[in-house]
Amino acid sequence: MIEPSAVAATSEPVWVRRIVIAIAVGFVGLFVVVPLAAVFGEALRNGLAAYGNAIVDPIALAAIKLTFLAAGVAVPLNVVFGIAASWAIARFRFAGRSVLITVIDLPLAVSPVIAGMLFILLFGKHGLVGPWVADHGIKIVFALPGIVLATIFVTFPFVARELIPLMESQGAEEEEAAIVLGASGWQTFVRVTLPKIKWGLLYGVVLCTARAMGEFGAVSVVSGHIRGRTNTLPLHVEILYNEYEYQAAFAVASLLAILALVSLVARRVIARRVESP
Repeated sequence: MIEPSAVAATSEPVWVRRIVIAIAVGFVGLFVVVPLAAVFGEALRNGLAAYGNAIVDPIALAAIKLTFLAAGVAVPLNVVFGIAASWAIARFRFAGRSVLITVIDLPLAVSPVIAGMLFILLFGKHGLVGPWVADHGIKIVFALPGIVLATIFVTFPFVARELIPLMESQGAEEEEAAIVLGASGWQTFVRVTLPKIKWGLLYGVVLCTARAMGEFGAVSVVSGHIRGRTNTLPLHVEILYNEYEYQAAFAVASLLAILALVSLVARRVIARRVESP
């Protein structure tokens, strides 16, 4: 029997529902649809030829390459870390478990700019290990390694935070049964654990990839803003905008918008797959 309170909660007057829907739609339109339309409208303001020239500019292509390279290194490493950390946290109780969970959440609480400054303090010319690194001919800050490290730092919670609650809710009964039946640890992971977590893992990978490609603050600090060498897409957009090349800036920014939309679609598809029985 349905409780009266439950009926009352779902039988609001039509005008109330319409107002709530209008507020939600208006908010989304004002803060999501309108800015997106403005980005693409400004990017195409001078026609497709100007749009294409901004995209195929050698400096823009270098920024695109660097963005995908940094994400291509950071995401697989975060996948490995996320699986290992979630396995350890969900399956075992050990000293320092709560500390590990806190550390995983740390990048979500620390400003990306502060994270970039930490790498400067560590690997900069006058940093803690910067002189030793320089003496061995290794360049981290204002080079690709620093950009990759900053990207890894700001993105490593995403895979782990998706898998930890998923693996905890699933329990370890199936893995234990597989081991009792003679499966090795690797066989248990590949044939039992991985199929169970694959959609949650893909969900985390999508979020991690989107965050890696759109990162600005931490990468801005450690990159040095060297055109054609250490500028990622977000940094290239900033430089173009500061130099009043608005159409080119919005053209490059539209690439990030497209990547964000693709990530949202992929996220929604995966979420529906997870929710389906």
